[in-house]
Amino acid sequence: MSVLRSRPVLRWLVPATAAVAVIGGGAAVGTFAAEAEPSLPPRTAAQLLVDLQTSRLEGLSGTVVQRADLGLPPLVGLVPGNELTTMLAGTHTLRVWYSGPDQQRVALLDTLGEQDVIRNGRDLWTWQSRTNTATHRILSGDLGAGKPTPEQAANLPATPQQAADLALGAVDPSTEVSVGRSATVAGQDAYELVLQPRDRASLVHQLRIAIDAKRHVPLRFEVLAKGSDRPAFEVAFTEVDYRRPDADQFTFNPPPGVKVTEEKAGAPTAGKPGHADPAGDPKVRAVGSGWTTVLVARLDGPLAGGKAPAKPAAPAAGSVPDVDVSKFLGGLAAVNGDWGSGRLLTSKLFSVLLTDDGRVLAGAVTPERLYEAARG
Repeated sequence: MSVLRSRPVLRWLVPATAAVAVIGGGAAVGTFAAEAEPSLPPRTAAQLLVDLQTSRLEGLSGTVVQRADLGLPPLVGLVPGNELTTMLAGTHTLRVWYSGPDQQRVALLDTLGEQDVIRNGRDLWTWQSRTNTATHRILSGDLGAGKPTPEQAANLPATPQQAADLALGAVDPSTEVSVGRSATVAGQDAYELVLQPRDRASLVHQLRIAIDAKRHVPLRFEVLAKGSDRPAFEVAFTEVDYRRPDADQFTFNPPPGVKVTEEKAGAPTAGKPGHADPAGDPKVRAVGSGWTTVLVARLDGPLAGGKAPAKPAAPAAGSVPDVDVSKFLGGLAAVNGDWGSGRLLTSKLFSVLLTDDGRVLAGAVTPERLYEAARG
């Protein structure tokens, strides 16, 4: 059980924050600046976990940078749209504001415009300047401050707080917990909590969480893959201000000419990434537990059985042409064994196996662990 499960302050991101971070491309920024290691009083890993659990945060604003380098092959760019490649590669810069569990705002700034997600009480707004479109939803009454929304359940973490909450849910006997080196992040002295899987089948080497030494708020989150001393994924504050933001930051005034779409309360937004929770899908089952969990699903459609359709369907008028499935599958390594045969996609932090009998197996594990799950 996560030590932060009851901590609404570490779930402060508005619904669909991560989706905002991956729509429409990323803004290029420089690498995180290295700062001198501060001298801090010693603290144990247990004390740092208690610090996270007992901290209180009234308000916050700042700039967050998210960067991913998962070592994906170029063929991933063949996937329809840019959501997957944007999510798993490149750098994104966001401005964030927090004023309690019912007032949050995240803005993605790129070279072509701005995209915002704003929560003010039960009102949830999303806005894209490029298309001058907005959506509005009234959140259902059972969405308490400490409960993640459906959108948050499967999204890539967009801030150190959200990432830390997800990571600390993995603290169990399969995890070695220790204290790393102190650091200075966004001008704040910070301790470093290190989580390391004990199971060697995991592709994750370490998770590193930099925690503000005074306010006990996660300021940086890093994931290191095995065999690498550079983060494959990191999200960190580059600027942070702990004063409560003005209430005006959470009021959305639609610009002139904006097209507003009203959505039903609690309904997911169709066509956007990360809005389905795999763990709650009856077609998806989990094999194993902890760091080496493998998700197994059976596909319907053109990818089922690892085979492309004989002739791709013609795209509808005005739509983006569909992916060339045969080219995508042909770029994956062909593999076989006593479990069967199929195609394998590998990266620094995860592996995906598409079997010829129509299954998809994925996890932050070695291909050998996928083969074990496929055999079972």
